[in-house]
Amino acid sequence: MARALRQHVDEEILDRAAALFAQHGFEQTSLKALADAVGLSKAGLLHHYPSKEALHAAALEFSAVRSRQVLDRVAALPLGPARDRRVLELLTDTALDRPGLVALLFRPVTTPEAHSAEHDALLSELFAIDPSDEERLIRVTGVLSALAVLSLAANYRGDKTSWRPRIVDTCFDALGHAGSAG
Repeated sequence: MARALRQHVDEEILDRAAALFAQHGFEQTSLKALADAVGLSKAGLLHHYPSKEALHAAALEFSAVRSRQVLDRVAALPLGPARDRRVLELLTDTALDRPGLVALLFRPVTTPEAHSAEHDALLSELFAIDPSDEERLIRVTGVLSALAVLSLAANYRGDKTSWRPRIVDTCFDALGHAGSAG
């Protein structure tokens, strides 16, 4: 029981810290702002993570782990609309549950200095993006942006349940699958 509680607390810390890192970038996010966001003193936060760098690294890793979990769950599905829908469902669930982590994961889409080859590889695998298919790349970029904004709006409104299917449908349509069987 204590281990599950500790894990939940750590996930909450990582999610809130990830949101700040996504919004302001690493350099512009202070340890005090991070501590305030998670409801701890600086000393309390440093008890969980020894430095801002360690917290940032942990948030990035947790975001990557969650993304790899999505990839693992869809890896056996053939490429196409059904797989895209399942990826969107899983990413939407993650975004509604942990909006900060998803904001940090999607930051490279809109912030050039956050761009990485690892991020590109993960998105290419999740959405089967052929580097020469510019239309698909643009659609996936739009979908990720929409997913991030819509999930944040749903969290803000406190209406995740009714927004979830609409978010998935909107993103699915944006991938060019409007009218495809889900």
